[in-house]
Amino acid sequence: MVRLGRQGRGGRVFGAAVGSSRVRRIVRTLPFTLIVLGFLFDLLTPPSFTGSPFFSAAPLIAAPLFSLRSTMLIGALSTVAVILLHIFNGTSWQVESLTELATVLTVSGLATLINTVVRRSGAQLASARGIAEAAQRAVLPTPAERIAGLHVSASYEAAQADAFIGGDLYAVQDTPYGVRLAVGDVRGKGLGAVEAVAVVLGAFREAAESEPSLEAVAQRLERALAREGNRRDSLDAVEGFTTCVLGEIPPGAGVLRLVNRGHPEPLLLYADGGLAALAPAEPALPLGMGDLGGWPDRVQEWPFPAGATLLLYTDGLTEARDGSGTFYDPADRLRGRVFSGPDELLSALGTDVRRHTGGEATDDMALLAVARPGERQQDRRRTVPVVPKGN
Repeated sequence: MVRLGRQGRGGRVFGAAVGSSRVRRIVRTLPFTLIVLGFLFDLLTPPSFTGSPFFSAAPLIAAPLFSLRSTMLIGALSTVAVILLHIFNGTSWQVESLTELATVLTVSGLATLINTVVRRSGAQLASARGIAEAAQRAVLPTPAERIAGLHVSASYEAAQADAFIGGDLYAVQDTPYGVRLAVGDVRGKGLGAVEAVAVVLGAFREAAESEPSLEAVAQRLERALAREGNRRDSLDAVEGFTTCVLGEIPPGAGVLRLVNRGHPEPLLLYADGGLAALAPAEPALPLGMGDLGGWPDRVQEWPFPAGATLLLYTDGLTEARDGSGTFYDPADRLRGRVFSGPDELLSALGTDVRRHTGGEATDDMALLAVARPGERQQDRRRTVPVVPKGN
């Protein structure tokens, strides 16, 4: 699984990263700078002025940025600076001097406590991220690069910073009926959406192996969502409906079969740069909305020639907007482009989306590309990068 990074238009994110690194370096020098400023301020001003605010601020700034040992060292330096200044000024035993010393010692102790709490919270956050990564691998495992002679690539990017999984899903499975695949988008947020993803994927993996038709697979998913919606309060009617495309590529047939339940239409990219949008003949409600009406699912079939690549995606792609509010149109951006494989397609597509949005995603985005290699296709073909038209 590829977790896409974020980039900005014209190297904006690279520049921001460099600027952020420079700011961090400056901030990390602040504690020492404050101690020096406090020392100079106390030496160069009349005795009624004191540099203790500088000495108190130094360990507080160090607490969230430095190690425990470094924080304690900065606190000790501030304390020693106060003692040396009062010895130099001959005011060591004055009440004001002792109060200043007690203040710096107290603040240094508090800084040590803050550092301990911050470090413990950081360890807990790292543990939570590790659990999130493990959950991602369990719920959305990385598909094999080669499945039944097809080339496969998938990517997932969560819109929320530091999130590893959300409400989008994909699956690819080799079955007795051919390679079956699914891409979907659970409507909902938070843990409920993740639970619904697990339900849909679990039902798909079981049904794909046993059901002889895609229509039957869709009905199994429908029943699974309805069952879980009744059994679990967290899977309510909103989080329980899922837009989904189910696909089937029979072995050696050169055809592609799809059932679309309210999901964005897949794209078929041909070896010569041509492109076709695989729109359903009749719109259908998403999975989990069977109570609103019933009708039989109908499979549509398209040719899937050698050298073609099937691209499935969630609406995080088509709803990505630029600064003027224009939606991203994958068909328009990909038409006429040629890629050496599904990995290159998803990489170029992810880069182009981030260029379009300026690196600001508002929704999760799952991408799945399945390519049928051509009979005489070279291992690597010329890759034409996706670029805005007219540039």
